[in-house]
Amino acid sequence: MPSLNNLIKVQRLLIRTRIMVCNRFWGMHIHPTARLSRSAKLDRTHPRGLHIGRHSYVAFDAAILTHDMVRSLRTDTVIGDECFIGARSTIMPGVRIGNNAIVAAGSVVTRDVPANTIVSGNPASVLRADIHTGHYGVLRKP
Repeated sequence: MPSLNNLIKVQRLLIRTRIMVCNRFWGMHIHPTARLSRSAKLDRTHPRGLHIGRHSYVAFDAAILTHDMVRSLRTDTVIGDECFIGARSTIMPGVRIGNNAIVAAGSVVTRDVPANTIVSGNPASVLRADIHTGHYGVLRKP
């Protein structure tokens, strides 16, 4: 009987394929080392405005928006390097998330997030500053 570890290889292949399709077909800028949940929602109304840095992770049901129909706005939304975007969080259009930042699950990010911080809530506010993260936003001890 095959091990469940064999499925990880299939999952990572699917993630790499999704990133390749997003970059080549939709014109997004997602670093090849980033990881996206299969249920993460990436805005395809203005796909060229989506930028995800290296070794960042976007968890399930997170929504990253690059347009706002009410304000007739199409803008860039940037997620830095080594970030973690929590489950069911929403990143509003035009927001820049700094390197090594963590967005807690269920947060609604309406303003820029400084580097090396943890934000949470609706609207998101800084919970902790001066953090250190590793690949995919894993919190490291100082």
